[in-house]
Amino acid sequence: MSKPHERGSRKLPQRVLRLYGGLALFGWSEALLVEAGLGLLPWDVFHQGLERKIGLTIGIWSVLVGIVVLLLWIPLRERPGLGTVSNALLIGPCIDLSVVFMPTPDAMWLRVTYVVVAIVGNAFATALYIGARFGPGPRDGLMTGLVRRTGGSVRIVRTYIEVLVVISGFLLGGTLGIATLLFVLTIGPLVQIFLPLLRVEPPLSGA
Repeated sequence: MSKPHERGSRKLPQRVLRLYGGLALFGWSEALLVEAGLGLLPWDVFHQGLERKIGLTIGIWSVLVGIVVLLLWIPLRERPGLGTVSNALLIGPCIDLSVVFMPTPDAMWLRVTYVVVAIVGNAFATALYIGARFGPGPRDGLMTGLVRRTGGSVRIVRTYIEVLVVISGFLLGGTLGIATLLFVLTIGPLVQIFLPLLRVEPPLSGA
């Protein structure tokens, strides 16, 4: 019978593959919403607003904002993991690369299809990289850190953060639309469905 630490070692390549596969898929799903033009993820409304106001690309702003958010972890005493840093640095380039090679649809039915595939794909990607257990993304860690420091509920803290981000992005010129609302309403239940299927369980005690 293999020892717990041996079973844990065998799971490491699987976890790494899921982490980076999930992050790549996450970036691609965000690019689908960019191309659909019917609204973006809350944080991408902000990233696109910065792009339109200042320049650069959504992907570059995703990285820069992610780094700033990570700095906010310091007073909150949150500890980043491999998944946290990878999330901050890799999703942005995946967005930009996907936008370059992805066709922009004209027909409304195709744009709607982009949105549906993007939301489901984003939920799958989220469960994939969270299930790899390498730490939360910068923005999720900001939320959990504020919850711990303020004593507020996850729902209220996340709502305040995303409302602030969306309003700021919209005022800067970011795209706020029906896809943004659909994402907010459906992403939680979809991740809840996918996460038990994709979580890599830790080895038994003693690992």
